[in-house]
Amino acid sequence: MSWVGRLFDARDTLARMLLLDLSGVGYLVVGAHGRPGPTATQWALAVAAFAVALLCHRRPLLNLLLQCALLVVALALVDDSLINQVGASWALLELTMRAARPRTFWLAAGLLAVIDVSDLVGDPVREVLTGVFGLAVTVGLPVLLGLVVRTTRELARQAEERAAAEQRRSESESRAARADERSAIARELHDVLAHHVASMVLRVGVARHVLPDLDPRVGAVFDDVHGTGTAALTDLRRLVAVLRQPDGVRGDAALTAIEPSALPAALGATVDRARQAGITVEADVDPAVGTLDAVRGQAVLRLTQEALTNVAKHAGAAARARLTVSVVDGAVHWAVADDGRGAAPAVVPAGGGHGIVGMRERVEVLGGRLEAGPTGDGWRVRTVLPPASPDESAGTPAGRSRPAPPEPT
Repeated sequence: MSWVGRLFDARDTLARMLLLDLSGVGYLVVGAHGRPGPTATQWALAVAAFAVALLCHRRPLLNLLLQCALLVVALALVDDSLINQVGASWALLELTMRAARPRTFWLAAGLLAVIDVSDLVGDPVREVLTGVFGLAVTVGLPVLLGLVVRTTRELARQAEERAAAEQRRSESESRAARADERSAIARELHDVLAHHVASMVLRVGVARHVLPDLDPRVGAVFDDVHGTGTAALTDLRRLVAVLRQPDGVRGDAALTAIEPSALPAALGATVDRARQAGITVEADVDPAVGTLDAVRGQAVLRLTQEALTNVAKHAGAAARARLTVSVVDGAVHWAVADDGRGAAPAVVPAGGGHGIVGMRERVEVLGGRLEAGPTGDGWRVRTVLPPASPDESAGTPAGRSRPAPPEPT
Protein backbone atom coordinates (compact mmCIF):
# COMPACT_ATOMS: atom_id res chain seq x y z
CA MET A 1 0.00 0.00 0.00
CA SER A 2 1.27 3.51 -0.88
CA TRP A 3 1.96 6.23 1.67
CA VAL A 4 -1.49 7.71 0.95
CA GLY A 5 -3.18 4.48 1.95
CA ARG A 6 -1.07 4.13 5.09
CA LEU A 7 -1.67 7.75 6.11
CA PHE A 8 -5.44 7.35 5.86
CA ASP A 9 -5.73 3.81 7.18
CA ALA A 10 -9.19 3.13 8.65
CA ARG A 11 -7.60 1.84 11.86
CA ASP A 12 -6.04 5.26 12.51
CA THR A 13 -9.24 7.31 12.30
CA LEU A 14 -9.26 8.16 16.00
CA ALA A 15 -5.66 9.41 15.83
CA ARG A 16 -6.49 11.60 12.85
CA MET A 17 -9.49 13.07 14.61
CA LEU A 18 -7.44 13.76 17.73
CA LEU A 19 -4.79 15.59 15.70
CA LEU A 20 -7.50 17.55 13.93
CA ASP A 21 -9.02 18.60 17.27
CA LEU A 22 -5.63 19.67 18.62
CA SER A 23 -5.07 21.75 15.47
CA GLY A 24 -8.45 23.41 16.02
CA VAL A 25 -7.60 24.26 19.62
CA GLY A 26 -4.30 25.75 18.45
CA TYR A 27 -6.12 27.89 15.91
CA LEU A 28 -8.53 29.24 18.51
CA VAL A 29 -5.77 29.99 21.02
CA VAL A 30 -3.04 31.28 18.71
CA GLY A 31 -4.66 31.95 15.34
CA ALA A 32 -6.72 34.91 16.52
CA HIS A 33 -3.58 37.01 17.14
CA GLY A 34 -4.21 40.64 16.22
CA ARG A 35 -7.97 40.10 16.30
CA PRO A 36 -10.51 39.81 19.09
CA GLY A 37 -10.34 36.40 20.73
CA PRO A 38 -12.96 33.73 20.04
CA THR A 39 -16.34 34.38 21.58
CA ALA A 40 -18.09 32.02 23.97
CA THR A 41 -20.42 30.92 21.17
CA GLN A 42 -17.46 30.15 18.91
CA TRP A 43 -15.80 28.13 21.69
CA ALA A 44 -19.05 26.22 22.31
CA LEU A 45 -19.48 25.35 18.64
CA ALA A 46 -15.80 24.38 18.33
CA VAL A 47 -15.88 22.15 21.41
CA ALA A 48 -19.05 20.50 20.11
CA ALA A 49 -17.34 19.85 16.76
CA PHE A 50 -14.28 18.40 18.55
CA ALA A 51 -16.45 16.08 20.66
CA VAL A 52 -18.51 14.89 17.68
CA ALA A 53 -15.34 14.12 15.70
CA LEU A 54 -13.97 11.95 18.52
CA LEU A 55 -17.20 10.23 19.49
CA CYS A 56 -18.30 9.45 15.92
CA HIS A 57 -14.92 8.46 14.46
CA ARG A 58 -16.29 4.98 13.68
CA ARG A 59 -19.51 6.32 12.12
CA PRO A 60 -18.50 8.71 9.33
CA LEU A 61 -22.03 9.38 8.02
CA LEU A 62 -23.34 10.41 11.45
CA ASN A 63 -20.20 12.51 11.98
CA LEU A 64 -20.81 14.35 8.69
CA LEU A 65 -24.47 15.07 9.45
CA LEU A 66 -23.69 16.45 12.91
CA GLN A 67 -20.77 18.52 11.61
CA CYS A 68 -23.01 19.97 8.89
CA ALA A 69 -25.63 20.87 11.50
CA LEU A 70 -22.97 22.62 13.60
CA LEU A 71 -21.74 24.44 10.47
CA VAL A 72 -25.24 25.74 9.76
CA VAL A 73 -25.45 27.12 13.31
CA ALA A 74 -21.96 28.64 13.08
CA LEU A 75 -22.72 30.40 9.79
CA ALA A 76 -25.74 31.99 11.43
CA LEU A 77 -24.20 32.98 14.80
CA VAL A 78 -20.47 33.69 14.42
CA ASP A 79 -18.29 35.55 11.98
CA ASP A 80 -15.41 33.05 11.95
CA SER A 81 -16.81 29.58 11.17
CA LEU A 82 -13.50 28.09 10.01
CA ILE A 83 -13.42 25.43 12.76
CA ASN A 84 -16.84 24.08 11.85
CA GLN A 85 -16.11 24.36 8.11
CA VAL A 86 -12.95 22.27 8.49
CA GLY A 87 -14.83 19.78 10.67
CA ALA A 88 -17.52 19.28 8.02
CA SER A 89 -14.99 19.04 5.17
CA TRP A 90 -12.88 16.51 7.05
CA ALA A 91 -15.98 14.48 7.86
CA LEU A 92 -16.73 14.42 4.12
CA LEU A 93 -13.21 13.12 3.48
CA GLU A 94 -13.62 10.29 6.00
CA LEU A 95 -17.01 9.37 4.55
CA THR A 96 -15.66 9.33 0.99
CA MET A 97 -12.87 6.94 2.03
CA ARG A 98 -15.11 4.55 3.95
CA ALA A 99 -18.63 4.68 2.45
CA ALA A 100 -19.81 1.34 1.10
CA ARG A 101 -21.65 2.96 -1.84
CA PRO A 102 -20.44 5.96 -3.86
CA ARG A 103 -23.93 7.45 -3.85
CA THR A 104 -23.61 8.07 -0.11
CA PHE A 105 -20.61 10.40 -0.28
CA TRP A 106 -21.84 12.13 -3.46
CA LEU A 107 -25.08 13.05 -1.68
CA ALA A 108 -23.07 14.17 1.34
CA ALA A 109 -20.89 16.36 -0.90
CA GLY A 110 -24.03 17.91 -2.38
CA LEU A 111 -25.38 18.63 1.10
CA LEU A 112 -22.19 20.40 2.19
CA ALA A 113 -22.09 22.37 -1.07
CA VAL A 114 -25.69 23.56 -0.56
CA ILE A 115 -24.86 24.71 2.99
CA ASP A 116 -21.83 26.67 1.82
CA VAL A 117 -23.66 28.25 -1.13
CA SER A 118 -26.68 29.20 1.01
CA ASP A 119 -24.40 31.36 3.13
CA LEU A 120 -23.63 33.45 0.05
CA VAL A 121 -27.22 34.47 -0.58
CA GLY A 122 -27.48 38.29 -0.50
CA ASP A 123 -23.72 38.88 -0.82
CA PRO A 124 -22.21 40.94 -3.65
CA VAL A 125 -21.56 39.13 -6.91
CA ARG A 126 -17.78 39.19 -6.42
CA GLU A 127 -18.07 37.50 -3.01
CA VAL A 128 -20.55 34.98 -4.41
CA LEU A 129 -18.13 34.02 -7.18
CA THR A 130 -15.28 33.78 -4.68
CA GLY A 131 -17.41 31.54 -2.46
CA VAL A 132 -18.37 29.30 -5.37
CA PHE A 133 -14.72 28.82 -6.29
CA GLY A 134 -14.06 28.16 -2.60
CA LEU A 135 -16.21 25.03 -2.91
CA ALA A 136 -13.24 23.44 -4.69
CA VAL A 137 -11.41 23.54 -1.35
CA THR A 138 -14.24 22.84 1.08
CA VAL A 139 -15.99 20.14 -0.99
CA GLY A 140 -13.96 19.20 -4.05
CA LEU A 141 -10.64 18.59 -2.31
CA PRO A 142 -12.04 16.20 0.37
CA VAL A 143 -13.92 14.21 -2.29
CA LEU A 144 -10.88 14.06 -4.57
CA LEU A 145 -8.53 12.94 -1.82
CA GLY A 146 -11.07 10.41 -0.58
CA LEU A 147 -11.41 8.93 -4.07
CA VAL A 148 -7.63 8.65 -4.33
CA VAL A 149 -7.52 6.73 -1.06
CA ARG A 150 -10.43 4.45 -2.11
CA THR A 151 -8.71 3.68 -5.41
CA THR A 152 -5.40 2.99 -3.68
CA ARG A 153 -7.06 0.58 -1.26
CA GLU A 154 -8.95 -1.19 -4.03
CA LEU A 155 -5.79 -1.64 -6.10
CA ALA A 156 -3.94 -2.97 -3.05
CA ARG A 157 -6.77 -5.39 -2.32
CA GLN A 158 -6.83 -6.64 -5.89
CA ALA A 159 -3.06 -7.08 -5.86
CA GLU A 160 -3.29 -9.12 -2.65
CA GLU A 161 -6.08 -11.27 -4.13
CA ARG A 162 -4.04 -11.90 -7.28
CA ALA A 163 -1.00 -12.82 -5.20
CA ALA A 164 -3.07 -15.17 -3.04
CA ALA A 165 -4.68 -16.76 -6.12
CA GLU A 166 -1.28 -17.24 -7.72
CA GLN A 167 0.06 -18.82 -4.54
CA ARG A 168 -2.94 -21.18 -4.36
CA ARG A 169 -2.48 -22.11 -8.02
CA SER A 170 1.22 -22.78 -7.48
CA GLU A 171 0.52 -24.88 -4.41
CA SER A 172 -2.20 -26.79 -6.25
CA GLU A 173 0.12 -27.57 -9.16
CA SER A 174 2.83 -28.62 -6.73
CA ARG A 175 0.45 -30.94 -4.86
CA ALA A 176 -0.80 -32.41 -8.13
CA ALA A 177 2.75 -33.03 -9.33
CA ARG A 178 3.66 -34.71 -6.05
CA ALA A 179 0.50 -36.81 -6.21
CA ASP A 180 1.31 -37.94 -9.76
CA GLU A 181 4.80 -38.95 -8.72
CA ARG A 182 3.57 -40.75 -5.62
CA SER A 183 0.99 -42.61 -7.70
CA ALA A 184 3.64 -43.77 -10.13
CA ILE A 185 5.92 -44.82 -7.28
CA ALA A 186 3.05 -46.67 -5.59
CA ARG A 187 2.27 -48.66 -8.71
CA GLU A 188 5.94 -49.46 -9.24
CA LEU A 189 6.35 -50.55 -5.63
CA HIS A 190 3.36 -52.84 -6.00
CA ASP A 191 4.75 -54.40 -9.15
CA VAL A 192 8.13 -54.92 -7.48
CA LEU A 193 7.00 -55.98 -4.03
CA ALA A 194 3.73 -57.83 -4.53
CA HIS A 195 5.34 -60.92 -6.01
CA HIS A 196 8.01 -61.14 -3.31
CA VAL A 197 5.61 -60.53 -0.42
CA ALA A 198 3.16 -63.09 -1.80
CA SER A 199 5.98 -65.61 -2.10
CA MET A 200 7.07 -64.95 1.48
CA VAL A 201 3.53 -65.36 2.81
CA LEU A 202 3.08 -68.60 0.88
CA ARG A 203 6.32 -70.08 2.18
CA VAL A 204 5.56 -69.11 5.76
CA GLY A 205 2.13 -70.69 5.42
CA VAL A 206 3.65 -73.88 4.08
CA ALA A 207 6.23 -73.91 6.87
CA ARG A 208 3.50 -73.66 9.51
CA HIS A 209 1.89 -76.84 8.20
CA VAL A 210 4.87 -79.01 7.27
CA LEU A 211 6.93 -78.51 10.42
CA PRO A 212 5.47 -80.76 13.12
CA ASP A 213 5.74 -80.18 16.86
CA LEU A 214 6.69 -76.53 16.62
CA ASP A 215 7.55 -74.65 19.78
CA PRO A 216 4.48 -72.48 20.52
CA ARG A 217 6.66 -69.40 20.48
CA VAL A 218 7.98 -70.26 16.99
CA GLY A 219 4.41 -70.93 15.83
CA ALA A 220 3.38 -67.52 17.17
CA VAL A 221 6.16 -65.89 15.19
CA PHE A 222 5.08 -67.75 12.03
CA ASP A 223 1.48 -66.67 12.61
CA ASP A 224 2.54 -63.06 13.12
CA VAL A 225 4.68 -63.02 9.96
CA HIS A 226 1.92 -64.67 7.94
CA GLY A 227 -0.72 -62.28 9.25
CA THR A 228 1.41 -59.21 8.63
CA GLY A 229 2.21 -60.29 5.07
CA THR A 230 -1.44 -61.10 4.31
CA ALA A 231 -2.56 -57.69 5.61
CA ALA A 232 0.13 -56.00 3.51
CA LEU A 233 -1.03 -57.79 0.38
CA THR A 234 -4.65 -56.85 1.09
CA ASP A 235 -3.77 -53.17 1.45
CA LEU A 236 -1.69 -53.30 -1.74
CA ARG A 237 -4.58 -54.79 -3.70
CA ARG A 238 -6.99 -52.18 -2.43
CA LEU A 239 -4.70 -49.25 -3.12
CA VAL A 240 -3.74 -50.43 -6.58
CA ALA A 241 -7.42 -50.91 -7.46
CA VAL A 242 -7.80 -47.16 -6.91
CA LEU A 243 -4.42 -46.09 -8.28
CA ARG A 244 -4.95 -47.87 -11.60
CA GLN A 245 -7.96 -45.73 -12.53
CA PRO A 246 -6.28 -43.36 -15.05
CA ASP A 247 -9.04 -40.73 -14.88
CA GLY A 248 -8.82 -40.62 -11.12
CA VAL A 249 -5.03 -40.61 -10.84
CA ARG A 250 -3.60 -38.16 -13.34
CA GLY A 251 -3.34 -34.73 -11.78
CA ASP A 252 -5.35 -35.83 -8.75
CA ALA A 253 -3.82 -34.65 -5.50
CA ALA A 254 -6.50 -36.58 -3.64
CA LEU A 255 -4.30 -39.66 -3.56
CA THR A 256 -2.00 -38.21 -0.94
CA ALA A 257 -2.30 -40.52 2.04
CA ILE A 258 -2.92 -39.50 5.63
CA GLU A 259 -2.37 -41.26 8.90
CA PRO A 260 -5.60 -42.87 10.22
CA SER A 261 -5.24 -41.06 13.55
CA ALA A 262 -5.26 -37.75 11.66
CA LEU A 263 -8.60 -38.49 9.95
CA PRO A 264 -10.81 -36.50 12.41
CA ALA A 265 -8.62 -33.42 11.98
CA ALA A 266 -8.60 -33.84 8.18
CA LEU A 267 -12.40 -34.09 8.13
CA GLY A 268 -12.59 -30.96 10.27
CA ALA A 269 -10.33 -29.09 7.85
CA THR A 270 -12.53 -30.19 4.94
CA VAL A 271 -15.64 -28.90 6.73
CA ASP A 272 -13.88 -25.60 7.49
CA ARG A 273 -12.99 -25.12 3.82
CA ALA A 274 -16.61 -25.73 2.84
CA ARG A 275 -17.74 -23.17 5.41
CA GLN A 276 -15.26 -20.64 4.04
CA ALA A 277 -16.91 -21.11 0.65
CA GLY A 278 -20.20 -19.96 2.24
CA ILE A 279 -21.90 -23.30 2.91
CA THR A 280 -23.42 -23.88 6.35
CA VAL A 281 -22.15 -27.31 7.39
CA GLU A 282 -23.22 -29.27 10.44
CA ALA A 283 -20.77 -32.07 11.18
CA ASP A 284 -21.38 -35.10 13.40
CA VAL A 285 -18.17 -37.15 13.27
CA ASP A 286 -17.63 -40.16 15.50
CA PRO A 287 -14.17 -39.94 17.13
CA ALA A 288 -13.83 -43.68 16.45
CA VAL A 289 -13.03 -42.89 12.81
CA GLY A 290 -9.48 -42.30 13.99
CA THR A 291 -9.15 -46.06 14.53
CA LEU A 292 -10.07 -47.09 10.97
CA ASP A 293 -7.57 -48.76 8.69
CA ALA A 294 -5.73 -46.52 6.24
CA VAL A 295 -7.73 -47.52 3.16
CA ARG A 296 -11.20 -46.97 4.60
CA GLY A 297 -10.08 -43.80 6.37
CA GLN A 298 -8.77 -42.44 3.09
CA ALA A 299 -12.06 -43.32 1.40
CA VAL A 300 -14.10 -41.49 4.05
CA LEU A 301 -12.01 -38.35 3.62
CA ARG A 302 -12.20 -38.36 -0.19
CA LEU A 303 -15.95 -39.03 -0.17
CA THR A 304 -16.46 -36.09 2.19
CA GLN A 305 -14.37 -33.75 0.06
CA GLU A 306 -16.20 -34.72 -3.13
CA ALA A 307 -19.66 -34.52 -1.55
CA LEU A 308 -19.13 -31.05 -0.05
CA THR A 309 -17.66 -29.85 -3.35
CA ASN A 310 -20.80 -31.08 -5.11
CA VAL A 311 -22.96 -29.20 -2.58
CA ALA A 312 -21.10 -25.98 -3.41
CA LYS A 313 -21.42 -26.59 -7.16
CA HIS A 314 -25.06 -27.66 -7.37
CA ALA A 315 -26.83 -26.35 -4.26
CA GLY A 316 -25.07 -22.99 -4.08
CA ALA A 317 -23.40 -21.04 -1.30
CA ALA A 318 -26.73 -20.53 0.51
CA ALA A 319 -27.16 -24.25 1.09
CA ARG A 320 -27.09 -26.03 4.42
CA ALA A 321 -25.37 -29.40 4.52
CA ARG A 322 -25.03 -32.06 7.18
CA LEU A 323 -22.14 -34.53 7.40
CA THR A 324 -22.60 -37.68 9.47
CA VAL A 325 -19.85 -40.24 10.03
CA SER A 326 -20.16 -43.02 12.59
CA VAL A 327 -18.58 -46.39 13.25
CA VAL A 328 -21.01 -49.16 14.29
CA ASP A 329 -19.67 -52.66 14.86
CA GLY A 330 -16.71 -51.91 12.64
CA ALA A 331 -18.83 -50.65 9.72
CA VAL A 332 -18.53 -47.01 8.67
CA HIS A 333 -21.85 -45.22 8.18
CA TRP A 334 -21.29 -42.06 6.11
CA ALA A 335 -23.76 -39.54 4.67
CA VAL A 336 -23.90 -35.98 3.38
CA ALA A 337 -27.24 -34.26 2.78
CA ASP A 338 -28.15 -30.71 1.74
CA ASP A 339 -31.38 -28.72 1.59
CA GLY A 340 -30.88 -27.55 -2.01
CA ARG A 341 -31.41 -23.90 -1.09
CA GLY A 342 -30.34 -21.43 -3.76
CA ALA A 343 -30.49 -23.86 -6.67
CA ALA A 344 -33.25 -24.82 -9.07
CA PRO A 345 -34.49 -28.45 -8.96
CA ALA A 346 -31.66 -30.44 -10.50
CA VAL A 347 -32.20 -32.82 -13.38
CA VAL A 348 -29.47 -35.43 -13.10
CA PRO A 349 -28.95 -37.90 -15.94
CA ALA A 350 -28.86 -41.61 -15.25
CA GLY A 351 -25.70 -42.56 -13.43
CA GLY A 352 -25.12 -39.11 -11.99
CA GLY A 353 -22.18 -36.86 -12.69
CA HIS A 354 -18.52 -37.77 -12.97
CA GLY A 355 -18.04 -37.02 -9.26
CA ILE A 356 -20.75 -39.49 -8.25
CA VAL A 357 -19.24 -42.12 -10.55
CA GLY A 358 -15.84 -41.72 -8.92
CA MET A 359 -17.36 -41.90 -5.44
CA ARG A 360 -19.35 -45.01 -6.36
CA GLU A 361 -16.26 -46.75 -7.76
CA ARG A 362 -14.25 -45.90 -4.65
CA VAL A 363 -16.98 -47.33 -2.40
CA GLU A 364 -17.40 -50.49 -4.46
CA VAL A 365 -13.67 -51.19 -4.23
CA LEU A 366 -14.19 -51.51 -0.48
CA GLY A 367 -17.28 -53.71 -0.79
CA GLY A 368 -19.87 -51.00 -0.15
CA ARG A 369 -22.70 -49.51 -2.18
CA LEU A 370 -23.24 -45.79 -2.71
CA GLU A 371 -26.75 -44.34 -2.67
CA ALA A 372 -27.26 -40.88 -4.18
CA GLY A 373 -30.47 -39.10 -5.03
CA PRO A 374 -32.91 -36.30 -4.21
CA THR A 375 -34.47 -36.00 -0.78
CA GLY A 376 -37.12 -33.34 -0.34
CA ASP A 377 -35.74 -30.13 -1.87
CA GLY A 378 -32.14 -31.23 -1.55
CA TRP A 379 -29.79 -34.10 -2.29
CA ARG A 380 -28.33 -36.88 -0.19
CA VAL A 381 -25.46 -39.27 -0.74
CA ARG A 382 -24.67 -42.05 1.72
CA THR A 383 -22.98 -45.40 2.07
CA VAL A 384 -21.94 -48.05 4.53
CA LEU A 385 -18.39 -49.32 4.28
CA PRO A 386 -18.38 -52.86 5.65
CA PRO A 387 -15.93 -53.78 8.40
CA ALA A 388 -12.65 -55.41 7.51
CA SER A 389 -12.99 -59.16 7.14
CA PRO A 390 -11.41 -61.42 9.78
CA ASP A 391 -8.72 -62.30 7.24
CA GLU A 392 -7.83 -58.61 6.77
CA SER A 393 -8.13 -57.53 10.37
CA ALA A 394 -6.32 -60.46 11.89
CA GLY A 395 -4.06 -61.19 8.95
CA THR A 396 -4.73 -64.94 9.12
CA PRO A 397 -6.75 -67.34 6.95
CA ALA A 398 -10.43 -67.62 7.78
CA GLY A 399 -11.25 -70.31 10.28
CA ARG A 400 -7.78 -70.37 11.82
CA SER A 401 -7.28 -68.77 15.17
CA ARG A 402 -4.16 -66.78 15.79
CA PRO A 403 -2.44 -67.79 19.01
CA ALA A 404 -1.35 -65.07 21.35
CA PRO A 405 2.41 -64.55 21.61
CA PRO A 406 3.94 -66.19 24.66
CA GLU A 407 4.82 -64.21 27.73
CA PRO A 408 8.46 -63.13 27.77
CA THR A 409 10.69 -65.25 29.94
